[in-house]
Amino acid sequence: MSRLESSLRRARDGGHKLLVPFLTGNYPDRDTFVDLLLEAQAAGVDAVEVGIPFSDPSADGPVIQRASACALAGGATVRSIFAAVSAARHRGLELPLLYMTYYNPILAFGGEAFAAAAADSGADGVLVVDLPAEESGEFAPAARVAGLDTVFLVAPTTPESRIGPVLAGCSGFAYCVSVAGVTGEKQPVAAIVGELVEKVRSVSDLPALVGFGVSGPAAARSIAAVADGVIVGSALLTALGERAGAPAVAAAGAFLRELRVALDV
Repeated sequence: MSRLESSLRRARDGGHKLLVPFLTGNYPDRDTFVDLLLEAQAAGVDAVEVGIPFSDPSADGPVIQRASACALAGGATVRSIFAAVSAARHRGLELPLLYMTYYNPILAFGGEAFAAAAADSGADGVLVVDLPAEESGEFAPAARVAGLDTVFLVAPTTPESRIGPVLAGCSGFAYCVSVAGVTGEKQPVAAIVGELVEKVRSVSDLPALVGFGVSGPAAARSIAAVADGVIVGSALLTALGERAGAPAVAAAGAFLRELRVALDV
């Protein structure tokens, strides 16, 4: 079992609500990004999701789209983000970490080469947003050979008959999308999320984490009451604002500590 899955399972089984922030790779710049990873660890998060910027992020709302565009304009590439994560590992980052990406960058890089390089950078898993489990036959085996968990999405619109087969190919955790739409645009309804989580739990013992639209401490606490934890991206990037360097790190740390307190109540 991977560091990602074993760590999340251990925390969940101990009664701990899981907090996983999303950071766009090399945003707002490479050095700040590395410091943000380390600050997230200091704030008590359980894992971190790193988005690889892509020019056509179809699942992302305007906040993450802007962050991706800024990172790309600053020269971010798959290799440079891998190098930044590796640098964070050398500086003491011990958190489980997974990459979130789209399939086009993987195709351009080469599936086996991407998986191997991602693992070498210090990653524990990968989530390919636009790659359904049923169509992952070329990439998922390469990821597993490299030691990476493969995380897939389920949503309130996922037919109940499909949830089991999707999660059968999933490892690390189950990513439960809270709303029909893109990241950061709609507020999740705890009752609807709870129904989805119960369906997930009926077919899988993976930690069930909820993302898309978790806007702050109150929302995180509400959603975590019916799930094992939350993934927070757009709200964290909004908290960063236009900052870089030490001010960005301080803003992120303060926001993540608020979330940690809300989940620990």
